[in-house]
Amino acid sequence: MALPRDLVDIRTIYHEAAVPDFPRGRAILDRFPQAERILVPSHWNIPTLHGNAGAVEDWVRIKRSTLVLGVKKGLAMRPNGRSAHFIAPSTSNGCAMACAYCYVPRRKGFANPISLFVNVDTVCAAIRRHAERQGPLPEPDTIDPERWVYDIGENGDLSVDAMLCDNVRDLVALFRDLPNAKGSFATKAVNRDLLAYEPRGKTRIRFSLMPERIARVVDVRTSPISERIAAIDDFVAAGYEVHLNYSPVILYEGWEADWAELFAQVDNRIGPAAKAQLKAEIIMLTHNADLHEVNLGWHPKAEDLLWRPDIQEAKRSEGGGANLRYRSGWKGRWLARFKALLAERMPYCTVRYAF
Repeated sequence: MALPRDLVDIRTIYHEAAVPDFPRGRAILDRFPQAERILVPSHWNIPTLHGNAGAVEDWVRIKRSTLVLGVKKGLAMRPNGRSAHFIAPSTSNGCAMACAYCYVPRRKGFANPISLFVNVDTVCAAIRRHAERQGPLPEPDTIDPERWVYDIGENGDLSVDAMLCDNVRDLVALFRDLPNAKGSFATKAVNRDLLAYEPRGKTRIRFSLMPERIARVVDVRTSPISERIAAIDDFVAAGYEVHLNYSPVILYEGWEADWAELFAQVDNRIGPAAKAQLKAEIIMLTHNADLHEVNLGWHPKAEDLLWRPDIQEAKRSEGGGANLRYRSGWKGRWLARFKALLAERMPYCTVRYAF
């Protein structure tokens, strides 16, 4: 795929010393011969990117022009139980897109361009060994009726990663051949190159959706909502299982009317094959005090929607961060209203989990 220059135009590559030792590392470096190469001891600790408050002013430029290459060290599979049975080791971290509510900047500091891991063969081998040890799925559950599901895109967007290298193609091929396992990732980008990957029903793509007028404010540098909806039928026809992420659900005056309009748009634009297999996840917004401060430095308009202490309450995260979520009690009522609205407009769209 020709890289969209407004999304990715790589000018600087930070890389660990071992990167050229891997075929995938050499392929990526060769793809961007004009880029300045900067050797770093660790993909995770780059002072000019991570924790550099001054980088807020260059938030979008860094995402478009900077790439980080490293070798994935941790290969553990983490139990999940919500969107997937297990979180697989990531083949990337960070993103070229800039959604204002993204949790990754909370961990990485003020800039989080794409980091790609070049030892994808090692990651695939670890997933294969783990799946073989699991054996068959004992019984159907809310995650999947037949197979163990591995989330392969927790810390990035694989549709964009696939514009830069073949890691995603390799992951789709891995699951195509695993009899008891399925890969899954959420995306806010439409990359039609993925239609040729032949998933044969073994990769689940979760297109994230929200009302278009809100997405124009908070889903920065992503594919338009209408484009994501238009891609659903094509990805189903190409052999993907396609689910929807209604995520994040942001509350504001008029949210119900906007979501009703979105449900009608989806219902009118997808065909019987997509509807027959469609399921969804609902994720209410969780915000973060540190991210709020970061956003004020580059996109304060988004905070008018995201930072609502009048209807939010503090919640300490497992990692010790100061998060904000919609107030207990009220959140449950709003979620119930959302689910009722979805059931009324799209009764065939089963909710796998709501959070």
